Amino acid sequence: MSIAPIITGTTVNHTSTLIFMHGLGDTGHGWCELLGRIKLPDMKVICPNAPSQPVTLNGGARMPSWFDLKHLDMSGTEDEESLLATTRTVHDLVNNEIGKGISSTRIVLGGFSQGGALALYAGLTYTKPLAGIIGLSTWLPVHQTFPDAKRNNNTIPIFQGHGDIDPVVRYAYGQQTAKILESFMRNVTFNTYHGLMHSGSDAEMNDVKAFLQTCLR
Repeated sequence: MSIAPIITGTTVNHTSTLIFMHGLGDTGHGWCELLGRIKLPDMKVICPNAPSQPVTLNGGARMPSWFDLKHLDMSGTEDEESLLATTRTVHDLVNNEIGKGISSTRIVLGGFSQGGALALYAGLTYTKPLAGIIGLSTWLPVHQTFPDAKRNNNTIPIFQGHGDIDPVVRYAYGQQTAKILESFMRNVTFNTYHGLMHSGSDAEMNDVKAFLQTCLR
């Protein structure tokens, strides 16, 4: 990642970490500020910034992107090579936190839209247990490779939130992702936000906070 992550520190002793990835064309600044309002007192929030690279979906224009996208749907046509490369970077961020004394079971991976897709993929393919995974307005990339691609245990709590009028990542894709996850994961929560488009909301953020409190208690 060419730009340093945005980090919000703790107000007390650091015992947990949330690593949260932004959506296509965005940066980590806005999400780090928003998550800073709901994070737990002992939690550090890390919001990495995606590198700028050509995106096929947008006619090859360069923009902050975690991996190349041909379509925003459930066709499973994401560029697996770039997905794997950025997944290794996320795993390195997790390993860095572990190196600082934070147990993997006190680390949550999360993200919005393309960042949520990365969070789901990186969390499921990490080899140590995590506290939880958060995917907002998102989908599971290269879903046809699961459950074979899964390297983690099947008890990691997963929280999905999706607006039912999302015009970018369709609500049906979120529902389909939840069904796929439920076929091999035991603790999947899918929350619907009525009237919400491709964005977050106060209600969703409150649910994210409750999820963090539950999986890090």
